Amino acid sequence: MDWLFGKKLSPEEMLRKNQRALNKAMRDLDREKQRMEQQEKKIIADIKKLAKEGQMDAVKIMAKDLVRTRRYEKKFMLMKANIQAVSLKIQTLRSQNAMAQAMKGVTKAMQSMNRQLNMPQIQRILQEFEKQSEIMDMKEEMMNDAIDDAMEDDADEEETDAVVSQVLDELGLQLNDQLSGLPQATGSLAAGATKQPAAAAAAAAAGGGLSDADADLQARLDNLRRE
Repeated sequence: MDWLFGKKLSPEEMLRKNQRALNKAMRDLDREKQRMEQQEKKIIADIKKLAKEGQMDAVKIMAKDLVRTRRYEKKFMLMKANIQAVSLKIQTLRSQNAMAQAMKGVTKAMQSMNRQLNMPQIQRILQEFEKQSEIMDMKEEMMNDAIDDAMEDDADEEETDAVVSQVLDELGLQLNDQLSGLPQATGSLAAGATKQPAAAAAAAAAGGGLSDADADLQARLDNLRRE
Protein backbone atom coordinates (compact mmCIF):
# COMPACT_ATOMS: atom_id res chain seq x y z
CA MET A 1 0.00 0.00 0.00
CA ASP A 2 3.02 2.32 0.08
CA TRP A 3 2.52 3.26 -3.56
CA LEU A 4 -0.87 4.81 -2.73
CA PHE A 5 0.57 7.29 -0.23
CA GLY A 6 4.00 7.85 -1.67
CA LYS A 7 7.39 6.47 -0.85
CA LYS A 8 7.96 5.17 2.67
CA LEU A 9 10.36 7.39 4.57
CA SER A 10 13.39 6.05 6.35
CA PRO A 11 13.97 6.93 10.03
CA GLU A 12 16.63 9.44 9.06
CA GLU A 13 14.31 11.16 6.58
CA MET A 14 11.48 11.22 9.12
CA LEU A 15 13.71 12.86 11.72
CA ARG A 16 14.91 15.41 9.20
CA LYS A 17 11.33 16.20 8.14
CA ASN A 18 10.19 16.65 11.75
CA GLN A 19 13.23 18.82 12.44
CA ARG A 20 12.26 21.14 9.59
CA ALA A 21 8.69 21.32 10.88
CA LEU A 22 9.86 22.25 14.37
CA ASN A 23 12.17 24.94 13.03
CA LYS A 24 9.29 26.40 11.00
CA ALA A 25 7.06 26.42 14.09
CA MET A 26 9.72 28.28 16.09
CA ARG A 27 10.03 30.89 13.35
CA ASP A 28 6.25 31.35 13.33
CA LEU A 29 6.25 31.80 17.09
CA ASP A 30 9.01 34.38 16.84
CA ARG A 31 7.04 36.34 14.26
CA GLU A 32 3.87 36.14 16.40
CA LYS A 33 5.78 37.27 19.48
CA GLN A 34 7.16 40.27 17.62
CA ARG A 35 3.65 41.15 16.49
CA MET A 36 2.43 40.92 20.10
CA GLU A 37 5.22 43.19 21.27
CA GLN A 38 4.29 45.78 18.67
CA GLN A 39 0.64 45.51 19.71
CA GLU A 40 1.66 45.94 23.35
CA LYS A 41 3.49 49.15 22.53
CA LYS A 42 0.42 50.42 20.61
CA ILE A 43 -1.90 49.57 23.54
CA ILE A 44 0.35 51.39 25.99
CA ALA A 45 0.35 54.44 23.74
CA ASP A 46 -3.45 54.34 23.48
CA ILE A 47 -3.82 53.99 27.26
CA LYS A 48 -1.67 57.05 27.80
CA LYS A 49 -3.67 59.00 25.23
CA LEU A 50 -7.05 58.00 26.73
CA ALA A 51 -5.82 58.75 30.24
CA LYS A 52 -4.87 62.27 29.17
CA GLU A 53 -8.34 62.68 27.71
CA GLY A 54 -9.93 61.43 30.95
CA GLN A 55 -11.66 58.40 29.42
CA MET A 56 -11.13 56.07 32.34
CA ASP A 57 -13.56 53.36 31.19
CA ALA A 58 -11.68 53.00 27.93
CA VAL A 59 -8.43 52.98 29.86
CA LYS A 60 -9.60 50.00 31.94
CA ILE A 61 -10.64 48.09 28.83
CA MET A 62 -7.32 48.78 27.14
CA ALA A 63 -5.51 47.72 30.32
CA LYS A 64 -7.28 44.36 30.25
CA ASP A 65 -6.26 43.99 26.62
CA LEU A 66 -2.68 44.79 27.58
CA VAL A 67 -2.71 42.11 30.29
CA ARG A 68 -4.02 39.50 27.85
CA THR A 69 -1.42 40.49 25.29
CA ARG A 70 1.40 40.08 27.81
CA ARG A 71 -0.03 36.72 28.91
CA TYR A 72 0.01 35.49 25.30
CA GLU A 73 3.58 36.68 24.90
CA LYS A 74 4.58 34.50 27.86
CA LYS A 75 2.69 31.55 26.36
CA PHE A 76 4.51 32.01 23.05
CA MET A 77 7.84 32.03 24.88
CA LEU A 78 6.89 28.87 26.77
CA MET A 79 5.78 27.10 23.57
CA LYS A 80 9.01 28.08 21.82
CA ALA A 81 11.03 26.67 24.73
CA ASN A 82 9.11 23.39 24.53
CA ILE A 83 9.60 23.20 20.78
CA GLN A 84 13.33 23.83 21.21
CA ALA A 85 13.50 20.98 23.74
CA VAL A 86 11.79 18.62 21.28
CA SER A 87 14.12 19.83 18.51
CA LEU A 88 17.15 19.06 20.67
CA LYS A 89 15.81 15.57 21.34
CA ILE A 90 15.35 15.00 17.62
CA GLN A 91 18.86 16.28 16.95
CA THR A 92 20.18 13.90 19.60
CA LEU A 93 18.35 11.00 17.97
CA ARG A 94 19.80 11.94 14.58
CA SER A 95 23.30 12.04 16.04
CA GLN A 96 22.84 8.68 17.74
CA ASN A 97 21.45 7.20 14.52
CA ALA A 98 24.42 8.55 12.55
CA MET A 99 26.81 7.06 15.11
CA ALA A 100 25.01 3.70 14.93
CA GLN A 101 25.21 3.69 11.12
CA ALA A 102 28.91 4.56 11.26
CA MET A 103 29.59 1.77 13.75
CA LYS A 104 27.63 -0.61 11.55
CA GLY A 105 29.78 0.27 8.55
CA VAL A 106 33.00 -0.05 10.56
CA THR A 107 31.87 -3.43 11.91
CA LYS A 108 31.20 -4.72 8.40
CA ALA A 109 34.61 -3.50 7.25
CA MET A 110 36.32 -5.19 10.20
CA GLN A 111 34.49 -8.44 9.50
CA SER A 112 35.56 -8.31 5.87
CA MET A 113 39.19 -7.63 6.83
CA ASN A 114 39.19 -10.45 9.38
CA ARG A 115 37.87 -12.87 6.77
CA GLN A 116 40.61 -11.83 4.37
CA LEU A 117 43.39 -12.25 6.94
CA ASN A 118 44.99 -15.69 6.64
CA MET A 119 47.29 -16.14 9.62
CA PRO A 120 49.14 -19.25 8.35
CA GLN A 121 49.82 -17.50 5.06
CA ILE A 122 51.03 -14.38 6.86
CA GLN A 123 53.36 -16.51 9.01
CA ARG A 124 54.79 -18.15 5.90
CA ILE A 125 55.30 -14.77 4.31
CA LEU A 126 57.12 -13.47 7.40
CA GLN A 127 59.34 -16.57 7.55
CA GLU A 128 60.21 -16.21 3.88
CA PHE A 129 60.94 -12.52 4.41
CA GLU A 130 63.32 -13.34 7.26
CA LYS A 131 65.04 -15.98 5.14
CA GLN A 132 65.51 -13.67 2.19
CA SER A 133 66.79 -10.93 4.49
CA GLU A 134 69.48 -13.25 5.86
CA ILE A 135 70.50 -14.29 2.33
CA MET A 136 70.72 -10.67 1.30
CA ASP A 137 72.88 -9.83 4.32
CA MET A 138 75.26 -12.70 3.50
CA LYS A 139 75.55 -11.63 -0.14
CA GLU A 140 76.15 -8.04 0.87
CA GLU A 141 78.93 -9.10 3.22
CA MET A 142 80.56 -11.23 0.50
CA MET A 143 80.37 -8.36 -1.98
CA ASN A 144 81.92 -5.98 0.53
CA ASP A 145 84.80 -8.40 1.12
CA ALA A 146 85.32 -8.81 -2.63
CA ILE A 147 85.30 -5.05 -3.15
CA ASP A 148 87.79 -4.56 -0.33
CA ASP A 149 90.10 -7.20 -1.87
CA ALA A 150 89.82 -5.63 -5.32
CA MET A 151 90.42 -2.08 -4.14
CA GLU A 152 93.36 -2.92 -1.89
CA ASP A 153 96.74 -2.05 -3.54
CA ASP A 154 100.45 -1.88 -2.69
CA ALA A 155 100.30 1.78 -1.78
CA ASP A 156 98.02 0.96 1.09
CA GLU A 157 100.39 -1.76 2.27
CA GLU A 158 103.36 0.60 2.09
CA GLU A 159 101.48 3.28 4.00
CA THR A 160 100.44 0.67 6.57
CA ASP A 161 104.07 -0.47 6.98
CA ALA A 162 105.16 3.15 7.38
CA VAL A 163 102.63 3.73 10.13
CA VAL A 164 103.70 0.54 11.90
CA SER A 165 107.38 1.52 11.63
CA GLN A 166 106.63 4.98 13.01
CA VAL A 167 104.80 3.51 15.96
CA LEU A 168 107.61 1.05 16.63
CA ASP A 169 110.20 3.83 16.36
CA GLU A 170 108.31 5.89 18.91
CA LEU A 171 108.10 2.86 21.19
CA GLY A 172 111.80 2.28 20.67
CA LEU A 173 112.61 5.84 21.68
CA GLN A 174 110.52 5.44 24.80
CA LEU A 175 112.27 2.15 25.57
CA ASN A 176 115.70 3.75 25.10
CA ASP A 177 114.68 6.51 27.50
CA GLN A 178 113.73 3.87 30.04
CA LEU A 179 117.02 1.97 29.47
CA SER A 180 119.07 5.14 29.90
CA GLY A 181 117.79 5.44 33.45
CA LEU A 182 119.02 1.95 34.44
CA PRO A 183 122.42 1.27 36.14
CA GLN A 184 125.26 0.63 33.66
CA ALA A 185 126.65 -2.93 33.44
CA THR A 186 130.34 -3.93 33.27
CA GLY A 187 131.20 -3.48 29.61
CA SER A 188 128.24 -5.31 28.11
CA LEU A 189 126.32 -2.16 27.09
CA ALA A 190 129.47 -0.57 25.62
CA ALA A 191 129.95 -3.51 23.34
CA GLY A 192 126.28 -3.34 22.39
CA ALA A 193 126.82 -0.14 20.37
CA THR A 194 127.63 -2.26 17.34
CA LYS A 195 125.12 -5.08 17.95
CA GLN A 196 121.91 -4.13 19.70
CA PRO A 197 120.48 -7.63 20.34
CA ALA A 198 123.55 -8.41 22.42
CA ALA A 199 123.09 -5.11 24.25
CA ALA A 200 119.53 -6.04 25.18
CA ALA A 201 120.66 -9.42 26.54
CA ALA A 202 123.54 -7.78 28.45
CA ALA A 203 121.23 -5.19 29.96
CA ALA A 204 118.88 -7.93 31.10
CA ALA A 205 121.76 -9.86 32.68
CA ALA A 206 123.26 -6.77 34.29
CA GLY A 207 120.70 -5.87 36.93
CA GLY A 208 117.39 -7.55 36.11
CA GLY A 209 115.71 -4.09 35.86
CA LEU A 210 114.32 -4.72 32.28
CA SER A 211 111.22 -6.85 32.00
CA ASP A 212 110.77 -9.71 29.51
CA ALA A 213 108.09 -7.76 27.57
CA ASP A 214 110.44 -4.78 27.08
CA ALA A 215 113.26 -7.05 26.00
CA ASP A 216 111.04 -8.78 23.47
CA LEU A 217 109.80 -5.45 22.08
CA GLN A 218 113.39 -4.19 21.77
CA ALA A 219 114.38 -7.36 19.90
CA ARG A 220 111.50 -6.95 17.41
CA LEU A 221 112.46 -3.32 16.87
CA ASP A 222 116.03 -4.32 16.11
CA ASN A 223 114.86 -6.94 13.63
CA LEU A 224 112.69 -4.39 11.78
CA ARG A 225 115.57 -1.93 11.56
CA ARG A 226 117.86 -4.60 10.10
CA GLU A 227 115.25 -5.39 7.44
